[in-house]
Amino acid sequence: MANITTRDGTHLRYKELGEGRPVILIHGWPLSADSWDPIMMKLAENGYRAIAYDRRGFGHSDHAKSGYDYDTFADDLADVMKEIGATDNVALVGFSMGGGEIARYMSRHEGRGVTQTVLVSSVVPYMLKTEDNPDGVPQSTFDEMTEGMKKDFRAFFTGFFKDFYGNDVSDEERHWAWQTTMHASQYATLQSADAFATTDFREELASFRVPTLVIHGTKDVTVPINATGRAVADQVKSASLIEYEGEPHAVFATQTERLGDDILQFLGQAKH
Repeated sequence: MANITTRDGTHLRYKELGEGRPVILIHGWPLSADSWDPIMMKLAENGYRAIAYDRRGFGHSDHAKSGYDYDTFADDLADVMKEIGATDNVALVGFSMGGGEIARYMSRHEGRGVTQTVLVSSVVPYMLKTEDNPDGVPQSTFDEMTEGMKKDFRAFFTGFFKDFYGNDVSDEERHWAWQTTMHASQYATLQSADAFATTDFREELASFRVPTLVIHGTKDVTVPINATGRAVADQVKSASLIEYEGEPHAVFATQTERLGDDILQFLGQAKH
């Protein structure tokens, strides 16, 4: 198991496959880098260096006592890039809350070394329903999630993954997700949920100055497309949107082959 140490001493587990241009994949809540395994293999088979890491508090990374905010998450990404030598002509791919790491890295670290970004079922630009963000998720929904996790953490996620995946995956896939979540820190899971629910990235969309691909399922009830994927496509000049008709949140599992093909096609458009 390979690890890097971040600026605050937290150990993050990472893995990589292949050689070539680096593509860093950032996983969603509450899973781990292992969710990217099929895409990593496809990237490696097509001449890319695929890299994925476990967010602090999740997977096999340290259960740090703090740092579950997007400034720290973006700093962790910067530290991963530096430590593994992926600092030039990098593509960043973020699923769900992983899109937030990308947005904050592009603003806080000025997008150093990044030449393409991919947002998959991403929470960017803003999840919370407000007067000026009417398509977002009501605060009451997030309150219910928090209450459910605090009341019975294990039972909550049995229900959560039904919507997360929809009806097109095996029971074993859902069981893997549940089991993976059980390895996460409960504190990190709660704090990270608050981060992706309340962080407003709308002003940071201007930091996306590189070609950006947005992929989002039209039946995503976990991260509604109108407040997120379609909003990015409308407001980022360099963005293009591919809608997966009828697909739920977890397109990495329900549309694995298509997702891999779409990412590869996009990466192939990069100027070398």
